[in-house]
Amino acid sequence: MTKPKSMDDIIALLKRRGFIYQGSEIYGGAAGLYDFGPYGVELLNNLKQNWWKANVQARPDYVGLDSAMFKNPKVWKASGHVDGFADPLVECKNCNTRLRVDKELEKLGIFADEKMSEEEIKKLWDENKDKVKCPGCKKPEWSEPKKFNLLVKSNLGDFTEKNEEPVYLPGEACQGIYLNFKNVVDTCRVKIPFGIAQIGKAFRNEISPRNFLFRCREFEQADTQYFVKPHDNVENYQRIKQEQWGWLLSLGLKEENLKWHQHENLVFYAKDAWDIEYNYPSYGFDELMGIHDRSDYDLSQHMKFSGTDLNYFDQTANEKYIPWILETSMGLGRLFLAVISDAYNVETLNNGSERTVLKLNPELAPVKYAVFPLLKNKPELVEKAKEVFNKLSQKYVCEFDDNGNIGKRYRRQDEIGTPKCIVIDFDTLEDGTVAVRDRDTTEQIRVKIEEL
Repeated sequence: MTKPKSMDDIIALLKRRGFIYQGSEIYGGAAGLYDFGPYGVELLNNLKQNWWKANVQARPDYVGLDSAMFKNPKVWKASGHVDGFADPLVECKNCNTRLRVDKELEKLGIFADEKMSEEEIKKLWDENKDKVKCPGCKKPEWSEPKKFNLLVKSNLGDFTEKNEEPVYLPGEACQGIYLNFKNVVDTCRVKIPFGIAQIGKAFRNEISPRNFLFRCREFEQADTQYFVKPHDNVENYQRIKQEQWGWLLSLGLKEENLKWHQHENLVFYAKDAWDIEYNYPSYGFDELMGIHDRSDYDLSQHMKFSGTDLNYFDQTANEKYIPWILETSMGLGRLFLAVISDAYNVETLNNGSERTVLKLNPELAPVKYAVFPLLKNKPELVEKAKEVFNKLSQKYVCEFDDNGNIGKRYRRQDEIGTPKCIVIDFDTLEDGTVAVRDRDTTEQIRVKIEEL
């Protein structure tokens, strides 16, 4: 029997077992910033490697990229982020609580289009603000709505002084792909249709970071941009959507926890947009991955602002054109949280005791094997266990543990999702076999060391 899942319980486990720490915790923390601990970084790296293999290495029509975070300030003007990348904000004058107007209106069943002017948003807000409760005080007095740009300003040597323009940390990771489209075409043997993939950092000046890893101020995005001939988007778009759905299932996510959502109010760059949503415990269904038809917006904008010809010459058709772009974009923190949430279980065992276990896909598990000597005070068992550990750790991430009784060691490994525990006991010294315990079933079998 398993208990219902609670995000508070999951977050507590992630802290207790060294997956996620609050950013700058010893200084009281920093809102919307988190650090991945020893087990968290292993799981995150496994997710990245799995994504990279599926979207780059296993595909003949994709190549990879890693672009610099800092970019010429004109990039963000051309992309539309300087003028269009903003959230409408109100502030309670009594307690200084800030809220996003569009999210509060959405709770009331009113949807504010991102293309609306400040005047249009203000009108909607004025008509409905009395229905909005302030989480900070009982009698809010709201300020006028104002658009709040999400780009994070920075500086870069004396670059900003000479140009009198601010530089920005990337609001999205994908712009580096568009900037290098021509370089990739000129230096690699790629022909349209083809894709470029990248994992990169993104930063958002979020008004109110919330829901743990779901909405942060610093995060990583895994993006693919697939370049196609204009109007040759329908078949490729459907194929990409189904491929990404299938990949998420391959990670072990349950299909009943996933659903499609089509955007009604499109952002400025999109011709069509779909989300794959995941049913997060306590939060409900929300965006895990976005899949967008961006038409020729991005390359056209960069060609206009840079003066560089980004047309593609199609030798087969003997014509030039600006390619259309089909995008997949996913926050890796959201994927991390979905994978953990799906794997998290609290089970009542036959003896009435409970165990918490992460039933992770073994390919994703932070530790693949845990090796235990049955007794810590028996040197011959410890020596043999270290020998087995040294052998396995050449190929797999392993953990050696001789602290506490076997039951407690099993529980620790269950909570970090280790698929197999290997126990070296006195039979090992006699016949060269070890006990291998399965995480999901808790059943044990004996296997010869050379067959591990």
